[in-house]
Formats: sequence, structure tokens, C-alpha cells
Amino acid sequence: MRKIIVNLNYASYPIYIDFNLLNIKDIFYPLKKNDRVMLVTDTVLSPIWKNIVLGSLVDYGMIVDELIIPDGEKYKNFVSVELLISNLLNKCHDRHTTLIALGGGVIGDLTGFVASIYQRGIRFIQIPTTLLSQVDAAIGGKTGVNHVLGKNMIGSFWQPTSVIINLNFLNTLPKNQFISGLSEVVKYAIAFDYDFFVWLEKNINDILSLNMNTLLYCVTRCCELKKKIIVIDERENNCRMLLNLGHTYGHAIESYFEYSSFLHGESVSIGIVIALYTSEILGLLNIVDIKRIINLLEKIGLPTIIPKEISSRSFLKYMIRDKKNYFGQITLILPTSIGEVKVFNNVSKNIIMDAIQMCY
Repeated sequence: MRKIIVNLNYASYPIYIDFNLLNIKDIFYPLKKNDRVMLVTDTVLSPIWKNIVLGSLVDYGMIVDELIIPDGEKYKNFVSVELLISNLLNKCHDRHTTLIALGGGVIGDLTGFVASIYQRGIRFIQIPTTLLSQVDAAIGGKTGVNHVLGKNMIGSFWQPTSVIINLNFLNTLPKNQFISGLSEVVKYAIAFDYDFFVWLEKNINDILSLNMNTLLYCVTRCCELKKKIIVIDERENNCRMLLNLGHTYGHAIESYFEYSSFLHGESVSIGIVIALYTSEILGLLNIVDIKRIINLLEKIGLPTIIPKEISSRSFLKYMIRDKKNYFGQITLILPTSIGEVKVFNNVSKNIIMDAIQMCY
């Protein structure tokens, strides 16, 4: 079992990565016998994995309640927040209860957000079931819900008690969800690790074939890279913003389609390509690196072209609401080479529009 410790000033927590983790004794530490927990999952995962996780919790001696919410990004909203809080109150859960998020980024973000506000804060454990949540969303304590005018506009920083990454979950993950998650993997390589990018180029077929030893390294490397950023900048005051490569453009796509037509990773993939073209226009990135990155995204099966339904001007409408913006200036994370990105606060809207046009 791989174990990564996220060391923060006020707390530390482990990330466990392996196969069949739910069979390991004390995997739910620091929970103990007779502790109360609320398991939160969705309608897709419930018939596949819920009973297995419930069985592990019951065998561990815990008292378990459960809540199942509809699947999908559009349900990451205040209606679901109120539903979860009402269930906690109706079943008399107090501040000693622990929430357990069994699902992808939607379940993890929603559950973590409720954990941060219920009775002014309770513990929660992340059990991410998608590749995207295993390499990114479940780590680092970002929680929140969406607003019709923007993604993740309401939220908090609330670190989990632990993150349990059980790679067996990926065997039942739909292929499009798995491919979507790989956009975040590529993001880490572009932003922080040239050698990891080269490794991805060489091993992408094994990853797509769900070779578990290859996946173990891949997921572990992403968690290591994110952990390094989190311990330096938990609250996204500086270097944590670099993790948002492709996200400013990508969130605009998600918001435009009201979180229904494109998966998060698919939108981020297109966002990365627009960021590449922005860098090209600014003279920051050479065409050879741009082609290598686009080739890898296309080999994975990720989209690299903006859907025709969304106009270039529609992007600006959503981008001006991005949380990273500063005094009305759109903040962009742009690559300067494979393995390095930087923050840019003063990119003109004309350049942004030109880069968007290059991606149709």
C-alpha cells in the first residue's frame, strides 16, 4: 500500500493508494467502534459499491446511516446540500459524526462542503471512485457547490480526515469517465513534471488498458505532485493556482452547457488547448511542445476542439466570474514549456479571443 501524508500546520492526514483497501484493518482510522457515520453516494454507484463499503463500515463496528443523491454535476447544488443537512438533523447526528463521501468529484465536493458547515464543522473521509477524483478532486480540501452563473462559486476549504483511493473502483468506471479523468493527469505533467509527461507518452496505452501496476504509479505520482502544492499553499493564495491550468476556459464551457453536455475533464482538455494557443500567441511556448500535448490528448480520446454551439464571446461572459480574477483582470494559468506553467494577470481580451478562435 502506498501512503502519502499531507502535512499542514494544524493537521495532517493520510492518502492511501492500493487495491482492495476496504479489506485492510484500521483503514478507517481514526474512526472506532460505535462511532456514527453518514455514507453519501449517488444513484449510479449505489447498486455497485454501496453495500461493499457499508459492509466494511459495519464490520468495523460503526453505526451507519446513508444518503443517495442523483448522479451528475447539475446536482452539486444547494438543493442537495439541504437534503444532506436535513437527513443529518432528522437522524440526530451531532458534531461527532463523520461524513463519508463515496463517489467522484460531485459527491466529494458536496459532502466536504456540508462537513465544513454542519454544526460549524465535522469530520469527513474521502473515498473517491473516479480517476478524476482520485488524482485531483478528493485531495486538498476544496469543497463547494455550483451556481447557475458559475462553477464552484460557493465553497470552503475543509480538509478530509483521510483519503482512501481504492483502485478497484476504476474497473467499473465508464470509459468516458475514465478518459475524462486523464485530462487532470496530463495537466499535472504539463504544469509540474516533464519526466512524467514523457512517461505518459510511453505508457498511455497501458493506462487506457487499465494495467493496474501502471495505474498505481500514475495515481501515486499525481497525488505526490498535488500534495507538494497543498502543503505550500493550502488556501490558493499563490502557487496552488497553477493547478488550474485549462480550468478558466474549461469552466466556461461547463457553465455554458449548465453542467450537462460535457464532463469536467473533457472541458478541461479543451481549456488546456486554448491555453496552449494563448501561450503561442504570447510567444511563451513553441509549436513542437504544443503539438506533443495535443497529440497526447487526442491519443487518449479527449476533445481538443470547442463545440460549435458556444461562441467565442460566450467565453468572456463566464470567464470574468472566475474566482482567480483580480480587480476585473482575467487571470490565466499558461504553460511556458512542458513541465512549467505561470500565472498571467494582464492578458488582453483580444488575445484571449484570438486563442479561442484558433480552437474551433
